[in-house]
Amino acid sequence: MALSLKRPCDEQVMSREADTGFNPCDKRSQPWVLVATILGSSMAFIDSTVVNVALPALQADLEATVTDVQWIVASYTLFLAALILVGGALGDRYGRRLIYAMGIAIFALASAWCGFADTPAMLILARAVQGIGAALLVPGSLAIISATFSAEDRGRAIGTWSGFSAMTTALGPVIGGYVIENISWRWIFFINIPLAIIILVLLFWHVPESRSHQHGKLDWQGAVLGTLGLGGLVFGLTESSLYGFADPRVWGSIMLGVIMLALFLVVERHADNPMFPLYVFKSRTFSGANLLTLLLYFALGGSLFFLPFNLIQVQGYTATAAGAAFLPFPVLMFLISRWSGGLVERHGARWPLAIGCTIAAGGFALFALPGIGGSYWTTFFPAIVVLGIGMSICVPPLTTAVMNAVDREHVGIASGINNAASRTAGLLAIAILGIVMVNVFNVQLDERTAPLDLSPTVQEELAVERTKLGAAAVPASTPAELRDQLRLALDQAFLVGFRTIMLLSAVLALASAIIAALMIEGQKIKERVQEGAASTPSEALG
Repeated sequence: MALSLKRPCDEQVMSREADTGFNPCDKRSQPWVLVATILGSSMAFIDSTVVNVALPALQADLEATVTDVQWIVASYTLFLAALILVGGALGDRYGRRLIYAMGIAIFALASAWCGFADTPAMLILARAVQGIGAALLVPGSLAIISATFSAEDRGRAIGTWSGFSAMTTALGPVIGGYVIENISWRWIFFINIPLAIIILVLLFWHVPESRSHQHGKLDWQGAVLGTLGLGGLVFGLTESSLYGFADPRVWGSIMLGVIMLALFLVVERHADNPMFPLYVFKSRTFSGANLLTLLLYFALGGSLFFLPFNLIQVQGYTATAAGAAFLPFPVLMFLISRWSGGLVERHGARWPLAIGCTIAAGGFALFALPGIGGSYWTTFFPAIVVLGIGMSICVPPLTTAVMNAVDREHVGIASGINNAASRTAGLLAIAILGIVMVNVFNVQLDERTAPLDLSPTVQEELAVERTKLGAAAVPASTPAELRDQLRLALDQAFLVGFRTIMLLSAVLALASAIIAALMIEGQKIKERVQEGAASTPSEALG
């Protein structure tokens, strides 16, 4: 579910300044431009939220292991994180409408592939192609609005886009959960096809083409090295749960990933137009903000990846109820973020970030308290509310700190790096915290099944089932008098692993608070925000 969260600098990454190819559209076409961009971005947002709720269902249907499930999410996130900056640059160079349309088409075709997938491997590959499509369409939605609406209309248009995006983020898991529960998980992908057709018709009927007149050489070398580096690292970490770190496939992939990332840094240092320029990290605040982002979104991405499995497979929630359980989070983000953004003007970014991260740590810790059963309102609801409040306080100051830590001509690059950092953090978290979950689960399960004196046949069947974690079934050969005890052992083993991850996430959030207190500028950021508000009151609309 964390993949649906509003990330730092989301709007800055997706929006382009009006001086990069402003091409106003006819007033009568403006509502249709909004519909096309809102539907496109919502398609990507809803897909990312609903897939997490669908994971338990498709795991059972496809008989997927925990590694398979990790890859279903990671393959999408990998290509989105690695190529989102390239996607924005392609739109600027070749036409925002064209690249946005290509992204929509690729996303829709990949969605159909996802819906027809009958093996985990096929679904993983289809999700990777979906991520490529998302990397093309996600930067395009607000970029098109910025390029086709005049300065006086742009703020209202972006506000409308933001409002509908918040609504789809909130309602997506609930609607998706109902579809999963009453129809099939496959329809969360099939629904994208008619939406894509509507969007494409609107695009070529009402949306004018726009492109930048100022662009440098595309950094394809950096994009390829970055993708290979992240892919190798994530592959090795994820597969280590099955094969162990001594396996040549595991350590070989990790070494390849590290080498590719090292080459990526070398290339970016010497490239004429790098997608990841290292000079921006000379700013202490910018470095601190990105380190904070990595830790905080690592905690969020990894921990909430496992929340639907706990709710559905252990607690017995339906898919609809699991989707609705997280509803307070986006609602709080919508209600509090505007207020928390004002804190920066009065107090600077340092202390709102430190306080917000500390509150978020409390939310993670609260997730470690519930056992099996109990009312949602006294178990998971308090944790979701506290975490939502903490993240709502964090995100606007974090975005402001990033944008004000660099010179004005570098704000686009800075926002893109920070947004990519949050996505990369979630990608790595699923792999690394997945290792923690698998190891804790196996240790706990061994301890809890030792007194049951299971037969060799049951133990052999259980060894196969344990790769599914919470979805593990009680072996058919288990004696009737031991079935309930073994089911309880499986559930409790998963619960201990879940608690471990949540407590680790709380520690990471506290570390983020410390980084905010030590590395983020306070008064200087406050002064820059106030100076910007006084001198350029309309710039926030762009």
